[in-house]
Formats: sequence, structure tokens, C-alpha cells
Amino acid sequence: MPIDPNVAIGAELPEVEFSWTASDILLYHLALGAGADDLRYVLEDRLQVLPTFGVVAPNFRTFEPPSVRFPGIEIDLAKVLHGTQSITVHQPLPVSGKAVARPRIAEVWDKGKAAVIVQEATVTDPAGAPLWTARSSIFARGEGGFGGERGPSERVAVPDRAADIVVEVPTLPQQALLYRLCGDRNPLHADPDFAVRAGFPRPILHGLCTWGIVCKAVAGTMLGGDVTLIRSYSARFAGVVYPGDTLRISIWSEDDRLLVTASTVERGDPVLADGILIARSGVR
Repeated sequence: MPIDPNVAIGAELPEVEFSWTASDILLYHLALGAGADDLRYVLEDRLQVLPTFGVVAPNFRTFEPPSVRFPGIEIDLAKVLHGTQSITVHQPLPVSGKAVARPRIAEVWDKGKAAVIVQEATVTDPAGAPLWTARSSIFARGEGGFGGERGPSERVAVPDRAADIVVEVPTLPQQALLYRLCGDRNPLHADPDFAVRAGFPRPILHGLCTWGIVCKAVAGTMLGGDVTLIRSYSARFAGVVYPGDTLRISIWSEDDRLLVTASTVERGDPVLADGILIARSGVR
């Protein structure tokens, strides 16, 4: 079905009521590779919540592959890649809780050979107090050309100097199989045949797994590991990570922002770009 931006843009999607527990947080952190290096991610008596959990929390107990079917939009899952992701947290995420997500289609851009669909979700507690706002885009190959607007460029230029900090973080060969337990059962990350049909030689790591790993690394190196200082975090998915790759994460401190990029050590390919982390109380 061709994309109809007149129907899609502004469409409100069904509300999602969800809850989470400390066990969900522990699984999420372990799926990002957390371990004995920082027990605040893996022990209940000192547990803190990486803000990136907010993006996966509404679908954490989803056990079916996702579908890309919204008002005015219907796309083959094999054509879809995650484009960008951001989260703004209005208060530190609690270790357990209940919430309501209210998603909508915010924008639909026509890139010619592809379409970009932007979703935004506001999340509140059951009483209506704001918890976080998440914004994401998906890149649908071969779905452009429907006559919509091209959309703005949101590229973030890093300073013309060496990064202030460079850290390398290995991923595990089984990382995608572990991370899929956090609610993303897209077969692209587990099924070799599906990966080949989608144009990859083997299953790739979830973009949100890379996104979370990088956020954790930035917090550990620049914020003393205190994730409650994170106010917002955003990045664009620029390339592919295969489970077992090592991430090389480069960080620049600029004014009240931390600018971030990531690439693979093995191939040197960029995998995360335009990263911005803003802390509540400035950078330590």
C-alpha cells in the first residue's frame, strides 16, 4: 500500500498501558552487556535505571515480530531499518512502576528512494505526571516517491579536534539473542535466512542495543556512572553492528552537551552518529 502522508501525519496510535519491575531492568542492563564492572546495573539493593530503558519499556513483554502498519502506512518489515532515536526524561526512571504511553505519527518524509516515518510517544504515570518523551524514526527502503516533503537535515557536527575521550566496548556473539528478550523479536536479529532476505550476510545487532551500550559508556566515562544526571539522549543509526563487534565510542564535551559517535573497531565503519547527551547538572 502506498504511503498516504495526509492520513498518516498526526495520526494517534493506540495507548499502551504497561508496567515494569526490577527484574525487567536487570534483564535490560544485562542485555546491554552490564556486569560486575558496575553493580548499580545488576544488583537490586543499589539498582539505578539507564534512561534508555524508557524506549523499550512499553513493548518489553512483546513476543511477536513487529509489524509496520499504521494509518496511511503499511510496509514490509524486511524493508525497514531504525533511523534515529531520542529520549527526554522528565525525572529519573523508577526501578518499578506503571505508565501509559500515548504514541502518534509526528512526521512522514519522502527521501525519494526511501520514506522516513517519525513517531513520538509521551509517557506518563497513571495519574498523568510526565515521565519521559521518546521520539524515533524508521527508514523504509523503496517506499519513497509518494510526493511528500523531504524533511530537514538534523546532522550534528562534532568539533574539529580529537575526541576528549575514546572508549572501546566489546559486544558479545550472543548479544542480539539476549537483547531480543527485551521485546524486539524482529527476525533480522536472529534468523540468518531473514537477514539475507533483508540484504545482510548474517543477523545484525539491534540498533537500540548499540544505542543503549553507547549511553551506558558515556555515563560511565563522563558522568561518574550516575545515570540520574541524564536529561536527554539522541543519536542516528549510521551503520551495522554484528554481534561480537567491538564499538569504538568517541566523546566530545561542548558547552552543556556531550557529542558522541561510534564505529566498529573491526571495520572502522560508523554505526552511531549525531549523538547528543545532555546532563541535568552539567558534565563532571
